[in-house]
Amino acid sequence: MATRLATIFSPARRSPASAPAHLLHRALPRFRHRRACPSPSRMSSSSAASPAPPATAAAGGDKPAAAPYGSWRSPITADVVSGAERRLGGIALAGDGRLLWIEGRPEEKGRMVIVKEEDRPVDVIPQEFAARTLAQEYGGGAFAVDKSVVVFSNYKDQRLYKQTIGIAGPPVPLTPDYGAPDVSYADGVFDPHFGRYVTVVEDRRKSSLNPTTTIAVINLSGDDVCEPKELIGGNDFYAFPRIDQNKRRMAWIEWSHPNMPWDKSELWVGHFSESGDLAKRVCVAGGNPLVVESPSEPKWSPKGELFFVTDRGSGFWNIYKWVEETNEIVPMYALDAEFTRPLWVFGISSYDFLGNSNHIIFSYRQQGRSYLGVLDCDSGSVSLLDIPFPDLSNVVAGDDYFYIEGASASIPMSIAKVTLNESKTKVINFSIVWSSSPDVVQYKPFFSTPEIVEFPTSKPGQKAYAYLYPPSNPNFQGLPDEKPPLLVKTHGGPTAETRAVLDLSVQYWTSRGWAYVDVNYGGSTGYGREYRERLLEKWGIVDVDDCCSCARFLVESGKVDGQRLCITGRSAGGYTTLAALAFRDTFKAGASLYGIGDLTLMRAETHKFESHYIDNLVGNEKAYYERSPINFVDQFTCPVILFQGLEDKVVPPDQAQKIYKALKEKGLPVALVEYEGEQHGFRKAENIKFTLEQQMVFFARLVGKFEVADEITPIKIENFD
Repeated sequence: MATRLATIFSPARRSPASAPAHLLHRALPRFRHRRACPSPSRMSSSSAASPAPPATAAAGGDKPAAAPYGSWRSPITADVVSGAERRLGGIALAGDGRLLWIEGRPEEKGRMVIVKEEDRPVDVIPQEFAARTLAQEYGGGAFAVDKSVVVFSNYKDQRLYKQTIGIAGPPVPLTPDYGAPDVSYADGVFDPHFGRYVTVVEDRRKSSLNPTTTIAVINLSGDDVCEPKELIGGNDFYAFPRIDQNKRRMAWIEWSHPNMPWDKSELWVGHFSESGDLAKRVCVAGGNPLVVESPSEPKWSPKGELFFVTDRGSGFWNIYKWVEETNEIVPMYALDAEFTRPLWVFGISSYDFLGNSNHIIFSYRQQGRSYLGVLDCDSGSVSLLDIPFPDLSNVVAGDDYFYIEGASASIPMSIAKVTLNESKTKVINFSIVWSSSPDVVQYKPFFSTPEIVEFPTSKPGQKAYAYLYPPSNPNFQGLPDEKPPLLVKTHGGPTAETRAVLDLSVQYWTSRGWAYVDVNYGGSTGYGREYRERLLEKWGIVDVDDCCSCARFLVESGKVDGQRLCITGRSAGGYTTLAALAFRDTFKAGASLYGIGDLTLMRAETHKFESHYIDNLVGNEKAYYERSPINFVDQFTCPVILFQGLEDKVVPPDQAQKIYKALKEKGLPVALVEYEGEQHGFRKAENIKFTLEQQMVFFARLVGKFEVADEITPIKIENFD
């Protein structure tokens, strides 16, 4: 393991103080940054007041108190943020029509648990197991269910196991133990024709940087553990093996380097022979070199017709049907909207068939909002449905009902059961069966409501989009001569989309008096292929320009303080953050969470899935050098704090270490926090809390001009403390 350059945070090694980290560098006393201090280095060690209960001044008939932005006391503490939200890792229907889902529990160090809907939800897998796959590093599609039998990928050893719901006893292993978690399985389905399990397999035994990916079959009969049998191989990537219940056919998606699945992919259909091998194969979509498209999400209808989503022609992902007899692709519902999202994780389910009918329940994204509807495939008619979720993702359907993942600006990520009328055109019942944060309703008076911002980019006549969250706290208002500090969030991906959903980590800032803006810079999804491809060969330029343009737009609009602009981002968003700090002078401080500092090193060390992704986004060797912040440390002019998981294989830890060391040698205020046991993204509650608090305190100390109400022990900042 590399020499430690900075703060190591390991839950196994706690300091005697209340800060949950073992600090190799000393921690400063608990403090509140005094506005009256002539220098940011003069800190008060007086004890901070505890967060107030979620009561409001308005409730007591008092006016909100005038106080400096950033200093407001809020009940939405870092403890609340880190402990409140459970992650959602996929949904499916059991044979009795009840829902199964995977939830990630911060209080169990991020363990992913399969849960079944009952009068009181029950865990399906024992405590020593976790349903999570490492296929393509981002995982997804970690389980499937047939009647009462669940097959899942176990996180620790990455083997597949079989668990029968309601039957006591440990899960039964289905795949061999290779001595290390070097073979992962994802996106599996049960094969009704041959009594087996069909799944995507990623084998890293020979090479972790260039593993072999196949679609293989796993024997479900008998007690012997057998080697998976390859069904399809030879291409770089596979996803969505989906089997026709009526005939012996299977559809799947495949793609090859240098493409990502949203750049160009192919949809194939194969016919099973009597022995279960794939005989006749036909490329349904994506094989024509004159048609640029990225088909996704194939599904067989109850009638045995193949539906899928693709972006041919319009550049928007719409629903199509394959007519096998004539080999035609027929559009089912044409709209300048996105009916799916990029295949970052396995197991996406943006639409589904309602029971044995020919009705499709679907959602789509248009201009920053989700819409829900039912498509009658026979008549072509569409009925839009009204539910209180303006943001939707995965859906699974029964006969006259469906379960859907959704959220809003005041409702956290949830799963709702929606029942339809007999004609399947209207909602007659809506109920939330699971919530990622069931207790957050008590904080609703403190929530900031996002505003959609459309702002001009650096290219004349061009627009980009963001969500602005103004400061909001019923107990406080800003001083009359002051504007709030702004934190600009740059989302990851970069081929991703930020959404206006309730996120307590956002409300943590806004309820303390910060303005917070989440930018969908050029290259983001949700706005069609043309918008998405703005970033091709322009990563580090378009995204950076858009984030800077958004911040300047808000300053010129009089909404924020131009002298207190900060920026933060995770992963690819961390790269945009570092690039903005190196190549622009818009921001006064920044925080990078497992961000990329060296594009060349990233390309050399990253995993197979993204190994050519950066080439498409950056271009030639000259651009690799010129857009790597690590090569231009002399151009950094403001403080930076970095956070990094030491088991991260997407962005290896040496990226953050190199940036930290270089900035330290340059003499800029800089801090680095490294987490043992964390990969790409932080899952442990104590680490989520520590990251949030240290960002807040870092910005307060170095950009500041306000007193932090929370009691926080800051870590040492090099070239400052």
